Amino acid sequence: MRNDTNFIKNQFIHSDQAELIPVYNPANEKLVANAQAATEADALSAIDAASIAQKKWRKLTSVERGQYLHKLADALVTLSPAIGKALAEESGKSLEDATNEAIYAGDITRYHAEWARRIEGEIIPSDTPSENLLLQREPIGVVACLIPFNFPVYTLLRKIAPALITGNSVIVRPSNNTPSSAFEIAKAVQLAGFPEGVINILTMSHATAEIVCTHPKVGMITLTGSVGAGRKALEYSQVNIAKVSLELGGKTPAIVEADADLAKAAKEIVASKTTHCGQLCTAVERLYVHESIYDEFITLLKAEFTAREFGNRKNSPTLMGPLVNKAARINIHQMVARAIDDGAQLEIGGYIPEGEGHFYPPTLLTNCRQDMEIVQEEIFGPVLPVLTYSTIDEALELANDHQFGLASVIYTENYRTAMKVANNIEAGEIYINRTPSDPYQGYHAGWKRSGLGGDDGKHGMLEFTQTRLVVLNY
Repeated sequence: MRNDTNFIKNQFIHSDQAELIPVYNPANEKLVANAQAATEADALSAIDAASIAQKKWRKLTSVERGQYLHKLADALVTLSPAIGKALAEESGKSLEDATNEAIYAGDITRYHAEWARRIEGEIIPSDTPSENLLLQREPIGVVACLIPFNFPVYTLLRKIAPALITGNSVIVRPSNNTPSSAFEIAKAVQLAGFPEGVINILTMSHATAEIVCTHPKVGMITLTGSVGAGRKALEYSQVNIAKVSLELGGKTPAIVEADADLAKAAKEIVASKTTHCGQLCTAVERLYVHESIYDEFITLLKAEFTAREFGNRKNSPTLMGPLVNKAARINIHQMVARAIDDGAQLEIGGYIPEGEGHFYPPTLLTNCRQDMEIVQEEIFGPVLPVLTYSTIDEALELANDHQFGLASVIYTENYRTAMKVANNIEAGEIYINRTPSDPYQGYHAGWKRSGLGGDDGKHGMLEFTQTRLVVLNY
């Protein structure tokens, strides 16, 4: 069993007084690690270290910072077997998927390293003839990075790589469900030879996280998580008016038109709904099917759901894995039960399996209504509610009738229909004839309650900067 300690100033800090955070494998419910919870003294030490380091880090040229990130990307690939092993044990993912996540994290790290020569400011015309206005991009300082459990390796680098290339230092709080992989990433930081204090990784209680996020030396909070977690981050940010970048909940609508490739759509929608047991913020969460193809499409969906088996992915990588914990499974099952009580029809799934592990079967619900909880609230599990519509205007109205606006999907062969939806959907992303995958050269940002700011691409990188206007009179 692992015993993980916090990473401050490029060292793993052991404390005999620290409380332990137990880490369980959700596939078999066995204890796989104990992580030392950072004390208040640990948190303050990390903040001071990050603040001191950032003043030196920002003075390096962006090309020099990029070189460190390239070394980190190499180290992530080199250590991907160890990172993958830790991630598989704490998340229930297959070893193959977990290792690939580490390699993909190296890819996004390398992508942001290549922004080194592309962090641009602006020259703005002045009203005064003998004057130039120069708008510069500058780092914010120390950034608190709050990481979710579902893709903890990739998301950790998705946050810190753009923060680092723009001259910030970071304090990372991994999810208490999946901290071990973060400490394997810390070994990659050591291997890459980063200056001490630039990257600090600590497991924390909520109280300690509050100390970090409300400290005056922390200038930004970036979080991927639930709407509730986003509200808490906003509360923290008010103390010192820290900047926030929040990627929050989603309720991805998928619209299937009568002219769509139905077999392709069914296969991809079910894959989206069952990948990592539906624990993706952009997974399809509600499905709108044209009434003329409804029966045919439900038949295809049932076949795809039936073919998707679940179980311990350590034994078979093709199986759908577990939910993160017991509470998540209970919550999802209760949502399904309430939907059935409210008139939804259970087509497949909808039960708590016997045996070890927090598994839940792929579940399909028909006869759903727009006002149902199962349609309005994020499920974050392998449950798909289905509704019908008669016109594309009706489908668009239903898709937009929602508190969330992260990703969206439409399947159609009519480019006019596709563009009408693309130009009118109330979401930060729309995927046409495919399900979401968050290309890291794009911009992953939500509308409505799905967030503030965003990740990925040029605009995600610029989230970690602030501007300075230089008024140069000559």
